[in-house]
Amino acid sequence: MIKIAKFGGSSVADAEHFKKIRAIVEADPARRFVVVSACGRRHSGDAKVTDLLYLVAAHVRYHVSCDDLLADIGQRYFDIADELGLAYPIRDEFAAFADTARSGAYSTEELVSRGEYFTAQLMAEYLGLPFLDAADVVAFHHDGTLSMTRTEALVQERGIPGGFVMPGFYGATREGQIKLLDRGGGDISGSILAKCLGADLYENWTDVSGFLSADPRVVANPQPISRVTYSELRELSYMGASVLHEEAVFPVMEAGIPIAVKNTNRPEDPGTVISDRENYVASEPIITGVTGKKNFVAVHVLKDHMSNEVGIIRRTLSIFERYHVSVEHIPSGIDSFAVVVQGDDVKDCIWSIVADIKTEVAPDGIKVVDDLSLISTVGRNMIGRPGVSGQLFAALGNEGISIRMIAQGSDEINIIVGVHRDDFEHAIRAIYRAFSDGDHLLELKDLKKAEEDARPRVADADEKE
Repeated sequence: MIKIAKFGGSSVADAEHFKKIRAIVEADPARRFVVVSACGRRHSGDAKVTDLLYLVAAHVRYHVSCDDLLADIGQRYFDIADELGLAYPIRDEFAAFADTARSGAYSTEELVSRGEYFTAQLMAEYLGLPFLDAADVVAFHHDGTLSMTRTEALVQERGIPGGFVMPGFYGATREGQIKLLDRGGGDISGSILAKCLGADLYENWTDVSGFLSADPRVVANPQPISRVTYSELRELSYMGASVLHEEAVFPVMEAGIPIAVKNTNRPEDPGTVISDRENYVASEPIITGVTGKKNFVAVHVLKDHMSNEVGIIRRTLSIFERYHVSVEHIPSGIDSFAVVVQGDDVKDCIWSIVADIKTEVAPDGIKVVDDLSLISTVGRNMIGRPGVSGQLFAALGNEGISIRMIAQGSDEINIIVGVHRDDFEHAIRAIYRAFSDGDHLLELKDLKKAEEDARPRVADADEKE
């Protein structure tokens, strides 16, 4: 069995975390392939090494001394090596790196990638595994896009069958130019490696025990999610749940490899398993999670007899396309529709868009609503279940929360409602309570029992009539 174990920045923050990782790796012989991020925060007031390296790059660009920054970064690695008694010549290697960084010879991407590089070098020695440079196997095209075909070939050619430690977040072109993945790209690196090696499981180790069914800053003690499908994860990640980089899903999803999100500090916790298995289990919750985002803008377009006019929505959307604005939702009625977009995407051009709509579409009315928040209730077990949406809408109505927009995906795994930004947290709590008994989310068997309990009351009412 092959497990890819990816450890995030918080998991490699210091020597104590290195010790936790070795215990985790040694506890399971299937964990022979390890991917690491750069050292993360050691405490709340600390800085991530990656952020510090970006600052170094900015200082070099503007010809400002970065000696203090480099000294702080280097000391992070020196402390780890000294405490663990590692032989890797980190002081000499880091000194050479610092000299090159000061000279401006590095590209920003290469400079920043050294955070992962040095972390992986130290981790490889500590775990007793070979080091494999991501620049040798993670292949990029010259335009910065990933070449999955060439990456698979290089991993098969250069990967060490018995296991290795690889830095995440970066790769290289054929010419050796370092390229970075998106921030959080270490998750993607682990996913890529899992696909290339045909792994049985991709473990993503972080500082939380998997996904929670709601943001704990909004809902008190939300229930952990034991199992989630790839589709649900995409919905939850896109709308705000950020445990795992959403792009990390695709390589393993295509290969049918499950993901386990685990806690480095509490390895005994079950965590969350992400897979493509969608069968119903009576002991699973009706909903998987509730999440959301603020700062959306809705442009409402009104026109009499709009349903008889061909192309009006297309012409409106082409205007948003002209301004390179991605459209989130298009709720519609007989004589009106709305285009919902993220506020940041239109903050500099919303009134130009409105003016173009007035000129090119000639609506009878147009209104901009800029105080919209979207809340997504996600759950594979909602599919085909009567009463779920009614329960959700009733919960909001009972709390006096006005629903300003409703949308549901064609796969029926999510219901999205738009509310005023001031109602955002109140609405999430109301929805969560509607599907919870106070301590746990209601399960399918609970819904079935409630339906059975309701049937005799309906029958009694009919007899009385």
